[in-house]
Amino acid sequence: MIKALILAGGKGARLRPLALHIPKPIVPLANIPFLFFQIDRIKRAGITEIILSLSYQPRKITDIFGDGIKYGVTMRYTHEDLPRGTAGAFKAAENLIDDTSIVMNGDVLSDTDLLEVLEYHRSRKADATIVVARVMNPVGYGLVESDSDGRVLRFTEKPPEDEVTGDTVNAGIYILERSILERIPAEGAQSFERELFPAMVQDGARVYSYLTHGYWQDIGSPQKYLEATFGVISGRTKLPVYPQKACTPNHWEKQQVSIDSFSILDGKCVIKQGVAIENSVLGEGCRVEAGALIKDSVIWSGSRILPNARIERAIVGRQCHIGEGARLRPGTVLGDKSIVSDFSVI
Repeated sequence: MIKALILAGGKGARLRPLALHIPKPIVPLANIPFLFFQIDRIKRAGITEIILSLSYQPRKITDIFGDGIKYGVTMRYTHEDLPRGTAGAFKAAENLIDDTSIVMNGDVLSDTDLLEVLEYHRSRKADATIVVARVMNPVGYGLVESDSDGRVLRFTEKPPEDEVTGDTVNAGIYILERSILERIPAEGAQSFERELFPAMVQDGARVYSYLTHGYWQDIGSPQKYLEATFGVISGRTKLPVYPQKACTPNHWEKQQVSIDSFSILDGKCVIKQGVAIENSVLGEGCRVEAGALIKDSVIWSGSRILPNARIERAIVGRQCHIGEGARLRPGTVLGDKSIVSDFSVI
């Protein structure tokens, strides 16, 4: 039986300070723990056996998903005290894997049709298929070069700018045959990107790439997380089926506020008169006082925005306090419980 493995053990260092107190795979995206987006995509392919590879703050993830039954899947877990890399995490799940597997990085938002990728993988009789995406700036990604039939010729992990030779990058979604497990040592760290895939290409293994034409965005950094948020609220990628539906806030007089149709607000928000909210997401229990502006931003739960504050293209963590008349300029990222004094400019 085909199973899916989600690599959800990373510390999310590049996403800090947002991931200091919450594992990256469950940071809220449009007020939904991120893993629900991946689980929904997996379920759409008819796959209900999911393995989560955990390491950093695993209890916070298992407390949400448990055995997975109430979400329509069977959830199993592996845990590594010391992370062993992406390939090492696949090896650690060996006793739970008995057939072809879908493996996904825990920070990838994509509407790629996994059934189409599986069909492509089988048609090529591939040992491994790597989903790739075209990006404007491939610096910082794994570069994948393939021939006209899709067979991978070269795999270069995060090349410097002067060595970039293409625009197709590793999208963090793989179809892997179980036989690949024999290539991974039982001990020590090993990654798909730096060791396993390059070695397989060198050995002549059947490694193919599948170019996705669907939406794709990683959430590995605050800026990319914000871009993923815009992708969701603009409708470029769909919201997943989620049991705790966000409801329309009712703690305001609608004629006294300006909230566009794109913004997503939790039903327990409190919005005072004269507030303007554009293209933004507000989490549970946020309170926005009179005359504040929130534009192109994400405000996590429990934060308070005082009168006439102005927040543009910023991310505000949980239970923050933004003072009266304060201004958060584009690019600002505040961790949980941050305090911005009245009339400050950040």
